[in-house]
Amino acid sequence: MAPDTMPDTSLLSTSSIKVPRHVVYRSFPTESVVLNLETGKYHGLNATAGAMLEALDNDTSIRDAAAVLAGRYGKPVELIEKDMLQLCRLLSERGLIEVHGGAAH
Repeated sequence: MAPDTMPDTSLLSTSSIKVPRHVVYRSFPTESVVLNLETGKYHGLNATAGAMLEALDNDTSIRDAAAVLAGRYGKPVELIEKDMLQLCRLLSERGLIEVHGGAAH
């Protein structure tokens, strides 16, 4: 699957996320800042979205990252996963992440 193509929602949970080389991010106590080095555009993420991006960058799938955060924050994994899927779509549209794979690949 091309990195800039989002799979349908049924496959997205098992997809892996990669922060491309042209994107850097830094987390602060109340927010994270993401910079696309190709466009020079900064993007601000609230603390929750920043934690999600960090978990996505460290785990093998959206589902796995959601499970880690659900355990950390004591929230239902389904709720975290739903929010992560929405975040991934937004970040992908801005070229800040690449989505790879899914169960069918």
